[in-house]
Amino acid sequence: MTPDHLLAGLHIAVTRPVDQAQSLCGSIEQHGGTAIAFPLIKVSALENYQVFEQQLIQLADTDWAIFISTNAVDFALPRVLKKYGQLPEQLKFAAIGHQTANALSQYGINDVLIPEGRYDSETLLALPEMQNVSGKTIAIFRGVGGRELMAETLKTRGARVYFAESYQRVNPQKNTEVLNAQWQQDKLDAVVVTSSEAMRYLLQMAQNETWLQHVTLCVNHERIAELPRQLGLNVLVAEAPGDAAMLQCLSKLVKSRLVKHHD
Repeated sequence: MTPDHLLAGLHIAVTRPVDQAQSLCGSIEQHGGTAIAFPLIKVSALENYQVFEQQLIQLADTDWAIFISTNAVDFALPRVLKKYGQLPEQLKFAAIGHQTANALSQYGINDVLIPEGRYDSETLLALPEMQNVSGKTIAIFRGVGGRELMAETLKTRGARVYFAESYQRVNPQKNTEVLNAQWQQDKLDAVVVTSSEAMRYLLQMAQNETWLQHVTLCVNHERIAELPRQLGLNVLVAEAPGDAAMLQCLSKLVKSRLVKHHD
């Protein structure tokens, strides 16, 4: 990627976990913007894996294993392989998107069902393979306390569903003073938020603060936009998942910033 001025003059906070934020932060800088790392989610191992190990006992009789994230793969599969030596033969795999499928391929799992277009629970549930699940047993590999939509929908279709939770997410920030200080110096134009959970943390900490009314929240899914829109905040939704679409989304702010500075 050659350096250019797509995001010239923009100051953008990125709220992804540290390791997941690196590529986007790098791209922002390459396109002439300034990236501010402000992780709102920290992924860590569980303190106790007893419940998870109990759930794995059922894997020998499970039809589908659905992985919600790359973290679900990274924290769960080493334990699954340690327990079974190899993966149960009857088990079919589904992933929420290409990155999660790539993580599975690191463990030699290449036949993975993935939604096309949007990478979310709704699109995965719409696939033909997820319709005819009556009498099937399905494991959902995820972090502690994710969305319930997938499980609830599969249950209404007659499946038996259980969760295998192998990691936890916490908010490493105590407040948003850093972002407020940046905004006071005219050095904060946008905040990138790519999960509903991170958005909740941000709004809990900054809901009544002035700076939040003046920046644009750039998100990658309509679902994440719902809450800030209800609060009357400025929200832009990227047209697709992935960094390229997010950069295009952010580039719209350059034009509005130029207009603002000429007023």
